[in-house]
Amino acid sequence: MLIEYYDKKGGIMFGIRGFTLLEIIITVIILGILVSIALPNYLKAKEKALDKEAIANLKLIRSAEITYRMEWGSFYPSAGSESNIANINSNLKLALPSGSNRNWNYTVWNSGCARATRNGADGRSWYLTINDADEEPDPGLGCP
Repeated sequence: MLIEYYDKKGGIMFGIRGFTLLEIIITVIILGILVSIALPNYLKAKEKALDKEAIANLKLIRSAEITYRMEWGSFYPSAGSESNIANINSNLKLALPSGSNRNWNYTVWNSGCARATRNGADGRSWYLTINDADEEPDPGLGCP
């Protein structure tokens, strides 16, 4: 902070005055309070966005499964289940995230069911079946 003051002869001099320890401590406390209020809201918004990612991808899988069935006469895979993202992307002509830092693991069953399971501590899941009347993914395990 730049301060203007006068010397004994009446000349103007400029000086720099620093912050006191009390001002710095109060600023740090206020910032800490603001962060403690904002951080939980940020984490909730982030998880909601991740849930929307899974829901959107499950809807894409559902549409791709319907297209695959029209072309091949059965759902993908022909038997059992598939959880290899590269195989799912290749056979269903999708572009699901497949890197090591992806947020969700996807599994599809030959019954027309698809599930997204969260990578991370909570491990929550969403699932969607082809014959789901409301066409919206539901939370939980749900598939075989």
